[in-house]
Amino acid sequence: MTDILLIQPPIRDFYLTAKRTIPYGLACIASSLEKAGFSVEIFDGLATSKSHKIQIPDEMSYLDGYYGKEDISPFALFNGFKHFGYSFEHIGKEAAKTGAFLVGISSLFTPYAEYALMTAETVKAYNPNCKIVLGGHHPTALYNRVMENSVVDFVIRGEGEESMVLLAAAIKENKSLDLIPGITYRKTDGSLYENDPALINNLDDQPLPAISLLKHNFYKRGKSASIVISASRGCPMKCSYCSVSALSYLKYRRRSIESVLRELDNNISENCAAFIDFEDENLSLDKKWFSELLCEIKLRYGKSGLELRAMNGLLPTSLDEEMICLMKGSGFKTLNLSLGSSSSEQLKRFNRPDVREAFDKVLLLAEIYDLKAVGYIIAGAPYMRPEDSVSDLLYLTERRVLAGVSIFYPSPGSSDFELCRKLEILPDKYSLMRSSALPISHTTDRKEAVTILRLGRILNFMKSLIDSGYKIPEPAPFMEDQIKSIDRTETGIKLLKWFLFDAKIRGVNKEGCVYEHSICARTAGLFAEQIIKADLKGC
Repeated sequence: MTDILLIQPPIRDFYLTAKRTIPYGLACIASSLEKAGFSVEIFDGLATSKSHKIQIPDEMSYLDGYYGKEDISPFALFNGFKHFGYSFEHIGKEAAKTGAFLVGISSLFTPYAEYALMTAETVKAYNPNCKIVLGGHHPTALYNRVMENSVVDFVIRGEGEESMVLLAAAIKENKSLDLIPGITYRKTDGSLYENDPALINNLDDQPLPAISLLKHNFYKRGKSASIVISASRGCPMKCSYCSVSALSYLKYRRRSIESVLRELDNNISENCAAFIDFEDENLSLDKKWFSELLCEIKLRYGKSGLELRAMNGLLPTSLDEEMICLMKGSGFKTLNLSLGSSSSEQLKRFNRPDVREAFDKVLLLAEIYDLKAVGYIIAGAPYMRPEDSVSDLLYLTERRVLAGVSIFYPSPGSSDFELCRKLEILPDKYSLMRSSALPISHTTDRKEAVTILRLGRILNFMKSLIDSGYKIPEPAPFMEDQIKSIDRTETGIKLLKWFLFDAKIRGVNKEGCVYEHSICARTAGLFAEQIIKADLKGC
């Protein structure tokens, strides 16, 4: 029998990036519980290759006009809504087998919150005597809405490592819950008792994550294990779209270098980890600390073939040549750079520093040190026009960088979430608050947003042609309604030359039939007109 079961729920979406779903937070909580003497299991509802197509939810039916047709071309976006992970029934049955008296369910992202609640409902159905607690970004921001579901006994707001230990002990010993940081529960009269979100002041006091409880085979990158590490928490910046930086209680804290290295050593010795993603909100912000960390990693693992990434993005102004040299030597192969926008006006709305000069310097250094780079821009935010996004794409066109296009979504707790509420453009359902759902329609409408996404695919395909030694084709009128070639690059070149001629974005199904995607002709036309004149560079 197990005392406590921690669950990562399955999700439903158009796509899943498995390497971004390692349940690191649950492993951190599990280690604290184990240290306190509780037996713990983690059930990772996503750690399976099983997925199946399901009917797109009714509230997303408008997306059928954009994603409804199969496309095997390089310009493809999404096709088919899927359930990723184990079934809710399977999770419920497996949870009951553990006999856990307390089940903790992760609910990180608001658009997936309903799947966490469905998991809770199924677990309760199979084990009605267990207590269920939800934690993560969503219940921290919207705990009152989560507690509307009667199967949820508790919510822990904020950082749950210490609070979960206190909650488990209180349940086991039938003691008061009132002093548990971050706790929310129903009082006898039905009203909610709530404490301020929990915060761990000294991250070094926490035991290393219980990585032995994770299903590492699912998260392999090639033949080696892929892991995540968080070397710091919080972020001192105040970007308008970010809910992390908006949390007044969540101060920026770093772990000691020795603590991070112990965790690295543990992962590499136990799991032969070769791909490490630092999940920090702002890994390189403290240059001295980051430089010392990189030096130590280089000293220990510089010749081991270790690959490091920071997929949440790096602030260009925090990087200089010394830093880039150290990153290269310690195992970084790609720089994920947070640009936001090339528009100074939009950057002010995002409450972000203008990093364009630093961005260009970092790209030059990346070329010198043979590092790849991805530049991330946000499109479709309130008051952002499609012309702004086209300008951002053209900005990336003339630089040696891959374009990362992120469609804006309102994140609960952020100032932009409140702006969307004020403008009355918030989606009706939480499930729509995801980029793939093209969630808001304001100064950029949904057709314009999906067009920008496709233009980003076209741009990156053009960059890939240059990197592979191809010439960009001359514009040519559309001639074929059938493409028989199975070569994806050849197919893309045909679609590209037609696009450059008439600004129509076409797709190809498995039978080779060519069709037009639903796009904004004006936005696509503006891009097609300018891209021909641009000084296009590869990646």
